[in-house]
Amino acid sequence: MNTVRKSLLTIFLLLTTIISLSYLLGSCRKESRIKELELLQQDIPSGFPVPAYNFSDNPLSTEGFELGRKLFYDGRLSIDNATPCSSCHQQIAGFGTFEHDRSHGVNNSHTLRNAPGLFNLAWNTSFHWDGKYTTLVDAIAQPINGHIEMGESFNGVISKIQDDPAYRESFKKVFGYPFIRPEYILKALAQFIGYMVSANSKYDRYKKGTESFSPQEENGYQVYKANCATCHPEPLFTDYSYRNIGLPVDNFLKDYGRLMITGKAEDSLKFKVPTLRNTYISSNYMHDGRMGTLAQCVNHYRNSVQQSSTLDPLLATGITLTNTQTTDLLLFLRALTDSAFIQDPRFRQPD
Repeated sequence: MNTVRKSLLTIFLLLTTIISLSYLLGSCRKESRIKELELLQQDIPSGFPVPAYNFSDNPLSTEGFELGRKLFYDGRLSIDNATPCSSCHQQIAGFGTFEHDRSHGVNNSHTLRNAPGLFNLAWNTSFHWDGKYTTLVDAIAQPINGHIEMGESFNGVISKIQDDPAYRESFKKVFGYPFIRPEYILKALAQFIGYMVSANSKYDRYKKGTESFSPQEENGYQVYKANCATCHPEPLFTDYSYRNIGLPVDNFLKDYGRLMITGKAEDSLKFKVPTLRNTYISSNYMHDGRMGTLAQCVNHYRNSVQQSSTLDPLLATGITLTNTQTTDLLLFLRALTDSAFIQDPRFRQPD
């Protein structure tokens, strides 16, 4: 019996040693590979809080970012080879859908909602209008696989790009594996999308003391602080909460927002509070793009808030604004436009 025990102990110690050595060798290979990459520093603007996501599981690099950028603009990620991520997320609109209500997908499909802008996502802890996804990679996977968005499978994507020598070389360099895998596609896209930071608007320069507001913009800033800042606090201009802002349900779409995820009646008609940054150039507005102008959005809060059991208590009586205050508020919102971001060549379609 003692001999058997000693033999089992010996085998156990041998296996433990092998596993430990494999782990150490794997870690060394990973560290060696990462050293060969041009690592990027996460951009955290002055005055911003600590990001919720710091890329600890997906080290940022120039090579990973560029691979993600290539994938973002590649139509082969869709079933029809013509509907890339960029078809719904356009740089001119802060990587939202430019002047359109709801996004179009493959096979002439029409999605349920308006595509939100893609920037400052490292500060998010949930994604999409209803918060269905809690990680950036999961949020990225959905439209690729969604039958009315891009309609493709990862096996389908890989079968189309694995014969591309440039892709194979890039994936191997970034992730150290000779084959393209779904998780690597998602991680590369997360590096590109998660690296997008918008914090260079006139408002940001005003806060730094390098530029001044006009009297109307200054008045609009005060109107914002008195009426909008609770749900859209500085500097990110969203509190990431889910709220019913008194929009009547669209009888055709029947979109009840957060309720469709949680199943809780108290979440009916609640949608994620969007950022006000770049809102001036990101029409259409609201979760389903029903409003074409910012003036319509502001006037909704002034005159059209619909009462319901889940209406946000802050909007029980709407928001009282004069016409002058409305005009000034709109001018302040325009000052949240980051022109450098929407023209940044780093985020454009690669040549």
